[in-house]
Amino acid sequence: MVQYTARRVAQAIAVLWAAYTVTFVVLYALPSDPVSILLNQAGGTGRPSADQVAKIQAAYGFDDPIVVQYWHHLVDAFQLDFGQSVSRGQSVTSLLAENLPPTIALTAVALVLTTLIGGGLAFLATYVGWRPLRSFLHRLPAVGVSFPTFWVGLLLIQLFSFSLGWFPATGSGGVSSLVLPALTMSLPTSGILAQVLIRGLDDTLDQAHIATARAKGLSRLTIHTKHALKNASLPALTILGVLVGATVTNAVVAETVFSRLGIGRLAQQAVLAQDIPLVQGIVVLAAGVFVVVNLVVDLIYPLLDPRVLQPTSSRSLAPLEVAA
Repeated sequence: MVQYTARRVAQAIAVLWAAYTVTFVVLYALPSDPVSILLNQAGGTGRPSADQVAKIQAAYGFDDPIVVQYWHHLVDAFQLDFGQSVSRGQSVTSLLAENLPPTIALTAVALVLTTLIGGGLAFLATYVGWRPLRSFLHRLPAVGVSFPTFWVGLLLIQLFSFSLGWFPATGSGGVSSLVLPALTMSLPTSGILAQVLIRGLDDTLDQAHIATARAKGLSRLTIHTKHALKNASLPALTILGVLVGATVTNAVVAETVFSRLGIGRLAQQAVLAQDIPLVQGIVVLAAGVFVVVNLVVDLIYPLLDPRVLQPTSSRSLAPLEVAA
């Protein structure tokens, strides 16, 4: 278990480093001049003098060679210092800290809805006995996955805000403002989770130990909850870690559509302003969330399936030994 954990932690660090490096290379390869953007936002008129440009380049480190800039920024990033935002003139770390709580609340509610909707739909799709309803429920997750996130958000605003007046269309005030954006983020991801869980339950319910449980006279509900769901949840648990990253990405769309404060809207504004330090900080933050969640999933997985800790050769020989 110690070796398994050490490998996963090393992989997590490597993913964070790769995310930062790729972002740095892509952003600095863009045909943009952050100095000109900064001067325009400061209200400068006319062509800036060479002295003005040199002072700004020195202040932000833009006059250093690209390799030196990368090394300095990388060392600072490991200390959670992403520099100054070019477009806002504030520390990137402080901007992230200000905008992170609303996004955490929104993402947490969206993940709870994803689990409830996806898990509940998968349970019903494999539990009901009436074939037409069962077939309809099996196909329903694909409908949720196919809808674009921004379209779902606009549809929910039209229905529940403008037509029914149940929830506010924009803003970040109160619990009611979380409902529509969280539902917008959760519908596509719950469809993916339901698809994986439905397939896992269908495969598990066809196995021999389920037939044995039925022969013992156990109820369908007991078989579903105590025997089938645990084995079927392993692939669903893996995909849930990936869906966390998708949920964070969907926050960009949801917070923009619903005009909410948060990391997603901050990312959209930073990209439009070509604010390189701020974009890098947001990318590293999103990658960090994705890595931490998947690391937790990787550490939980052996508790549900101890065979993960076995060497690959042992796992491949196990069926042959049983057959012999």
